Amino acid sequence: MKTMTRFILIAVTALALNAPAADSTPARPNILFVMSDDHAYHAISAYNGRLNQTPHLDRLAREGMRFDRCFVVNSICTPSRATILTGKYSHLNGCPAFNRFDGAQPTVAKRLQAAGYHTGMIGKWHLGSDPTGFHQWIILPGQGVYNDPAFLTPEGRKVIKGYATDVITDLGIDFLEKRPKDKPFFLMLHHKAPHREWTPDPKNREKFAKLTIPEPPTLWDDYATRTDALRENQQTVARDLTRRDLKLTPPPDITPGTNRQKWLQTKPTEVEIETDGVKKKLTGTELVKWKYQRYMQDYLGCIQSIDDNMGRLFACLERAGLMDNTVIFYTADNGFFLGDHGLYDKRFMYEESLRIPLLARWPGQIKAGSVSDAMVLNLDFPETFLELAGLQAPAEMQGRSFAPLLRGTRPADWRTSFYYRYYHDPGDHNTRAHLGVRTETHKLIHYWKKDQWELFDLRKDPAELVNLYNDLAQTATVAQLKKELARLKDEVRDHDEYANELPPPGVDGQPPGRAGARKQRQAPPPPKLTE
Repeated sequence: MKTMTRFILIAVTALALNAPAADSTPARPNILFVMSDDHAYHAISAYNGRLNQTPHLDRLAREGMRFDRCFVVNSICTPSRATILTGKYSHLNGCPAFNRFDGAQPTVAKRLQAAGYHTGMIGKWHLGSDPTGFHQWIILPGQGVYNDPAFLTPEGRKVIKGYATDVITDLGIDFLEKRPKDKPFFLMLHHKAPHREWTPDPKNREKFAKLTIPEPPTLWDDYATRTDALRENQQTVARDLTRRDLKLTPPPDITPGTNRQKWLQTKPTEVEIETDGVKKKLTGTELVKWKYQRYMQDYLGCIQSIDDNMGRLFACLERAGLMDNTVIFYTADNGFFLGDHGLYDKRFMYEESLRIPLLARWPGQIKAGSVSDAMVLNLDFPETFLELAGLQAPAEMQGRSFAPLLRGTRPADWRTSFYYRYYHDPGDHNTRAHLGVRTETHKLIHYWKKDQWELFDLRKDPAELVNLYNDLAQTATVAQLKKELARLKDEVRDHDEYANELPPPGVDGQPPGRAGARKQRQAPPPPKLTE
């Protein structure tokens, strides 16, 4: 009897030791990284629901985590994608602007591939070179087109009939269905939408054409107190949307070719519309309001197609039994202005351009419905992927894995500030080069080629309407932020010609900015529109 009892105890103990703990981390999860182009965080209803409804994207937030403070370190397409692949700032990954990406350098895809992951890259690439580190890839050439897009593959170029968002999702589903079943996968699924020229599919074009989109509170921002850089920009809803952007039809006497293209690229100062058989000419404020509606109806229509296709993607994962051990991320390559400050596009260090959506779902590891306000960067994505795969991030990566945040733990030493730099000057839209620091409470921006500064108190002025840089009461704050900017610049090894150009808090005993105050007033504000 004693022998039998001892045998039972040994057997039970062995089973207990070999059984997985209830809270154990699944080994080598699949990683699905879905990224759209120019998708503003405030065009996802999980963030505010003011502009549109995105039920499938909201599912990621409802069943996972929503990050409320995820930012990019250079708000433009190619640099952001290079940063996500390498975990390095633009000055180290070779893509400060629209440079050709050197595919020979180490990337997160190569490291996951070497570790046994089946890797795929599908959709918008926009890095000038062929993808490396992927078992399968099929990419849009350059920006690609919305309808009947061409794709580049290792075997050559091919055109696939259909709407780009649907086609890219089809290709993603095909990858999932045909993947090796004995390996975890890492898939980068990148949509073209909602990039300019904002062409929705027919269903969503019709849906949003019937809607009136709420105007942002800062649509009529007059840029008072801000720098010349903002005044000189050419990405305003009021002045810079073209006839092509607005989907205006050329008159019948405009012949195809150069004349037609010139007509479409013109920025109209008046537009004639017809409503219920009545023609009306729009100018001034009325025209700006109409332009905003046309822009947003098309932009949101593109996003609705993304949301529709996220539903298709989830259905595929569910059919394959992959929803439980796949970490799903949804994000954008940069932020985007939706009429905020009267702008469209990105590039500037203001919040709408700097901040991106980030939603993540991983059952059993991410608490459903959780929200993180920790400061996360696109620089952090590759280190996070590596940690989820059980791999060590290399020392040359400059971000930090936010895997602990996914599991509900915020390290005590988590960052409270970060460094930003935009290089393309004057570049598209006449956006001026600038760099800066964002902390949890303030933002300091330096347009170094113009020697002009902006300071915002994000607690009192979250819309960033009042530049405090020349305020005498902010002398100590400016000094502290300049010190932090210099520290971060050194920490990320950005040692270029600008390294020693940071001026001291005051010049010849004057308060900060006083010496440059005249410069910041030279450019006139944009013309005031009247009813």
